[in-house]
Amino acid sequence: MPEVTSPYQPGTPCWIDLAAPDQQAAIDFYSEVFGWTGEIGPAETGGYAVCTLNGKPVAGIMAAVPMGGQPAPPTVWTTYLSAADADAASEAVSQAGGTLLMPVTDVMTLGRMCIAAEPTGAVFGIWQPKDFPGAGIVNEPGALIWNELNTTDPSAAATFHKAALGIDSAPMEGAENYYALTVNDRPVGGMQPMSEQMPSGTPSHWLVYFAVTDTDGTVDKITAAGGAALQQPFDMVAGRMAVVADPQGATFAVISPKPMHQG
Repeated sequence: MPEVTSPYQPGTPCWIDLAAPDQQAAIDFYSEVFGWTGEIGPAETGGYAVCTLNGKPVAGIMAAVPMGGQPAPPTVWTTYLSAADADAASEAVSQAGGTLLMPVTDVMTLGRMCIAAEPTGAVFGIWQPKDFPGAGIVNEPGALIWNELNTTDPSAAATFHKAALGIDSAPMEGAENYYALTVNDRPVGGMQPMSEQMPSGTPSHWLVYFAVTDTDGTVDKITAAGGAALQQPFDMVAGRMAVVADPQGATFAVISPKPMHQG
């Protein structure tokens, strides 16, 4: 079981969370599909639910409600990138042409965070860990396995992430028009130009992938639970995947990964 036992390197996706209009319905849906355990949290955390898999934190689900005069957030999964210093990272984001959507904030003693958008519009979070490092389990069925930036301008996005967060990018071998995002030469995510199959007007965005043992069976389970298949299961270089939406419209991908080649 790939439990995370060492700190996430700065620039590495370390956490994901979902803002949902009906928080309890979202918790119930993902628990049914992926086997998570979760419940609405205490009032002092705004009811934020830390969902677990095999006793380890795997993702957050919160209620999409207006906060601080701001409208309710969209129903989307947000990818958080680890940072050694959230304040310095937010300043670097601004200097590199990004936009700070939510200023750096303390989350009790758990860490410091902010929400930003890169120049092409993709929204992401920055997480400076204190007591809470991030996901405690990854790359297992039901857990996060990949984070992918779909962007209208890969070149601009690559320049931004290198300048702001030290994330490198390079064409991925065997995958046309696909780029690996790397930290210290280790792949931590992917990037690709926006697909023509996406609905017109879809903004640049991060897509989260969850590992599953049976992609087709999982899609059947998702649709039976009120979700939808946006891209039916298909085979690709990393495994068999599908792009789906939960009953409240949040988009994500599921993939049954091919075994890693042992060279």
